[in-house]
Amino acid sequence: MRLLRILILAFVASAFTHAAEPTGKIKLLVIEGASNHDWKHRLALVTNILAENGSFAVDVSIAPAKTNDPAWQTWRPDFSKYDVVLSGYNNLFGGKATWPAAVKTAFSNFVTNGGGFYCFHEANNSFPEWPEYNRMIGLGWRKKDFGRAIIVTTNESLQFIPPGEGGNTDHHGRGDVLVHRLGEHPIHRGLPREWMAAELEIYRYARGPAEDLTVLAYAKDAQSQLQFPIEWTVQYGSGRVFVSTYGHCWANEIDPHGIRCAAFQTIMVRALKWLAHRDPGDACPADFPATDKISLRE
Repeated sequence: MRLLRILILAFVASAFTHAAEPTGKIKLLVIEGASNHDWKHRLALVTNILAENGSFAVDVSIAPAKTNDPAWQTWRPDFSKYDVVLSGYNNLFGGKATWPAAVKTAFSNFVTNGGGFYCFHEANNSFPEWPEYNRMIGLGWRKKDFGRAIIVTTNESLQFIPPGEGGNTDHHGRGDVLVHRLGEHPIHRGLPREWMAAELEIYRYARGPAEDLTVLAYAKDAQSQLQFPIEWTVQYGSGRVFVSTYGHCWANEIDPHGIRCAAFQTIMVRALKWLAHRDPGDACPADFPATDKISLRE
């Protein structure tokens, strides 16, 4: 009888554990509508990558294009319907609109209550005027007096640069860059320690509060010879945030290698799964790049 009770309790515990695990496709909302990059082309490419993966149910919300557009009165994405939000929205350049206060509040509540946020490439330029967004992304494209920056030292410790020291956020062109893993994050499980990423920008002196931030990968800037973060996560309340400089897609760039990069595609999918509290997997794709050569997908 004692053995029977133990088996029953074990079965019940297993059933509850299994029931608590998320199931079904990951509900993902993609937000676009303003950028200094080619967000329309990028949107088509990224949604195609996600469709081919098959793990995601994707909705797209396009924010109004102009600051005086009356559509801002009704643009109210329902974040509560989703596990993760991916945004490439960038209002920093060209006087583009910020989000309405109600949308900002709803979004910060979504993340702090456990939602995931994938800050895509130039989206970390956006909303310098929004304190909670700066906390979410940890580091952004900002002036040098805005906040702290991070350098990864040669022994892979983090050096925090105070506001006013170093420089404004910048990057020296873009190209194929050797990326180094830092630590043992689940997003990188099973991947090599280093790989060659295609058409990558290294943001020198990205700045912000840099609180509850974990650097996942870094690369050396050829101009300064300093090492700066390439991927990082932020714990924002109960929510998870992933930020990286992968995925560049410039205007009139018909064949963007930054999007075709096998490292970018692998890590984007893994990061989205991790943000949704799913298992990101541990299998390294056969076409994942080596240390001396990029790998581009069709």
